[in-house]
Amino acid sequence: MSRISLALATLLFAASATQATAADATLSGSVTTPLTLDEATLSALPTTTISISFQSSSGTETGTYTGVLLWDLLQKAGFVNAEGKNTVLRHTLSVAGRDGYVVAVAEGEFDPKFGNKQVLLAYKAVDGKVSFDHLRLLVPGDVHGGRAVSDVVSIEVK
Repeated sequence: MSRISLALATLLFAASATQATAADATLSGSVTTPLTLDEATLSALPTTTISISFQSSSGTETGTYTGVLLWDLLQKAGFVNAEGKNTVLRHTLSVAGRDGYVVAVAEGEFDPKFGNKQVLLAYKAVDGKVSFDHLRLLVPGDVHGGRAVSDVVSIEVK
């Protein structure tokens, strides 16, 4: 690789890395108004605090977190649903972390008429630190924390 090509590749990589900020976190897909999941958007919604405990690769993780319910985010974005009986149960949300880790959450799990779980997009942890730059998905009731996505960058409604 030539020096010019190497320099150009380095610049492009550095530019993409510096552009990856909290403002890049989005909620999109089957919604009428895609959202940027930044401090302004999240602060405008009701907050919820949950205590959660789950197994992780390093043992039991327990904490108290504050953030916005996934249901409230979905309502703000204007969820698009088909006509028919319980069609909301056909939808999933694909949640991706900055590291490429992706999980799915069925809408029926957190819809108040069905599972009513308080699935949280957290921005404040037990230590009191507030960080809109490192959002975290938390799914209460999961025995293992496999769906506790750190550093969420996108939520896609399917």
